[in-house]
Amino acid sequence: MKLSVEISKYPLHQDYIPFIKGFIDRLNENANLEVITNTMSTQVFGDYDEVMNAVTSEIKRSHQEFGKAIFVCKFIGGDLSPNKEV
Repeated sequence: MKLSVEISKYPLHQDYIPFIKGFIDRLNENANLEVITNTMSTQVFGDYDEVMNAVTSEIKRSHQEFGKAIFVCKFIGGDLSPNKEV
């Protein structure tokens, strides 16, 4: 089963860019996921379990390393990547 997730991260920190960039960089390290980033959010596409494991792990790591942050996520069953042919 495939999964599409859209994530917006809002670190509660004055210097927020490194917190967001690190989160995105670590998601991009997983060669089995397709990660698309724009100025509003990051979208992650791939196998359901791999996407969930990566997103869950990175959210947990963010809270452990940087403290408070807000994550707004949309989870959609299927692969809605714009790079996939319809």
